[in-house]
Amino acid sequence: MNKLLTFLFLFVIILSSCKQQKEVELEGELKKWHRIVLNFVGPETSEMDVNNPFLNYRLDVTFKNGEQIFVIPGFYAADGQAAETSGDSGNVWQVRFTPNTIGEWTYTVSFKEGENVAISEDVTGASSAGFMDGQTGSFTIDESDKTGIDNRARGKLEYVGESYLKFADSQKYFIKLGVDAPENLLAYTDFDVSTNALGFQKNWEPHARDFEENAAPYLWQERQGKNLLGAIDYLASEELNVFSFLTFNVDGDDRNVFPYLLKVPIKEYETYASVKKNKEAWETMFHKTRFDVSKLDQWERIFEYAETKGMFLHFKTHETETDHLMDKGVFGTEGKLYYRELIARFGHHLSMNWNLGEENNQPTEEVLKVADYVSKLDAYRSHLVLHTFPNKDDRYYDFIGDKSPLTGASLQLRHPDFNDVHERVLKWRNISSATGKKWALAVDEPGKANIALLPDDEDPEHNYARGRAMWGTLMAGGFGVEWYFGYASPNSDLTCQDFRSRDLFWDQNRYALDFFNNYIPFWDMEPRDDLITSEGVSYCLAKEGEIYAIYSEGDVEKIRLNLGNTGNEFIVKWYNPRLGGVLQLGSIQSVSASGNVELGMPPSEKNRDWVLLISLK
Repeated sequence: MNKLLTFLFLFVIILSSCKQQKEVELEGELKKWHRIVLNFVGPETSEMDVNNPFLNYRLDVTFKNGEQIFVIPGFYAADGQAAETSGDSGNVWQVRFTPNTIGEWTYTVSFKEGENVAISEDVTGASSAGFMDGQTGSFTIDESDKTGIDNRARGKLEYVGESYLKFADSQKYFIKLGVDAPENLLAYTDFDVSTNALGFQKNWEPHARDFEENAAPYLWQERQGKNLLGAIDYLASEELNVFSFLTFNVDGDDRNVFPYLLKVPIKEYETYASVKKNKEAWETMFHKTRFDVSKLDQWERIFEYAETKGMFLHFKTHETETDHLMDKGVFGTEGKLYYRELIARFGHHLSMNWNLGEENNQPTEEVLKVADYVSKLDAYRSHLVLHTFPNKDDRYYDFIGDKSPLTGASLQLRHPDFNDVHERVLKWRNISSATGKKWALAVDEPGKANIALLPDDEDPEHNYARGRAMWGTLMAGGFGVEWYFGYASPNSDLTCQDFRSRDLFWDQNRYALDFFNNYIPFWDMEPRDDLITSEGVSYCLAKEGEIYAIYSEGDVEKIRLNLGNTGNEFIVKWYNPRLGGVLQLGSIQSVSASGNVELGMPPSEKNRDWVLLISLK
């Protein structure tokens, strides 16, 4: 009799478990580098449930293919369609995963519950939350069918221990040129619970005309999102490949970007935030461990579309006014949950970096805690950087080499004519390389804050921005530039709604990308300004004995290049950084390697800037 009762008891448990575990719903194309979403049926709850679904539940899915293992955090997704419904309740839990290999993938689900379990370091003893906990499954991944600039055609952009990031599939190295402004790009009227605390809210109306209908699947709620998607279409049409954005700025210059639920009506928050700094608002007006599911789902629509347009996503997770708010400046519950939510929802993107703080002002020990946490949680190992003040970059000494998981720096400079860019990139390239761990360096805010990159109508030629900032960065071995828009001009760092305000300059960015991507093996070259003599601003990038690129701001006929004394013949050609186009011949078409040699005069306009390409015949 006891054996029968035991059998019946076990049968009931198994039957109950079977009823709880429903078949996972797979969403997306089952192809390499494509985002797939696993939708699980979990407990019925809501954003404001007494048992906090963000903090007191923890979903992790372990994906395996051969020797490869990815542990990906999941998140509460309300009704699973929150971008469309603005839903705040439901029983859908999601995991977003980007497979890097074709063939069969298996997965195992862990779904735990308990106080603060989402941020626990060790969940081996945590209680099962039932439902999909322990569930297993598999799916088969085929090759991607994407081509062109679509990131899915190139694979994950990876830090590979070199000065440049590299696409996993195409094996091509990457240079980014694009926009750092506006930092409040996500303060957009079409997102749910969009606020206008200081009048900087955006509708992106100037880019309505740029919207391409192939972006229609990424719209929500009857054509919402059109203008911001149009802005991305415009950037891509100019062949720019990066934009950046803050994900939290409630105490900053804008105060309208946050992933959290408000405790008060929008108007009350706007009134409060418009008259004082928002440190107090963070303590009183936000649910600091509860997220706006629908808003974050709408953010994802923008990011997902940007991937198809070849964009690098620069996630700036804090600014100097907010990096001390969570947990009162000591990395704890609020900060850990914030980064977990960001990584769970957006970490699958292929071309991106995590920036731990714009003008970061935290103590070193706290930054190290954040960096360690993010690097361990992010299974994709995306590029990890820190941004600091232009006059405080020496704090990078605390993070180079094996001192931190950082893989690069996001540099800010401050000279009005960009004179400090080239030497600063060289400085940190040399210092980081000497540690044995080369950093991939980008200049993400060149120029003086009130001027920086001026609109075309104030500076139509952009000579210093082009030469000393853009070419200055790239010729120093930096992997890219993001342009800050000075606050004293229209379409500024906070007010910009029209990227076309710098339309003339975007052409010059395209010409630089053309040169680096089509004419030189930049990843195999080193900054070698010591090989040239000139009377003006000049830079040299070289693979010594094989190929040399020289940028010169003027008086180019006075440049001499030390080619050694091998006697080898080199071809000399010229490239116009102002107008682009094909390589041209100058007054001297070839030279022999016989010490310092003259390179001749350019095809035209000898007192303008030119790029010389000297390659082994």
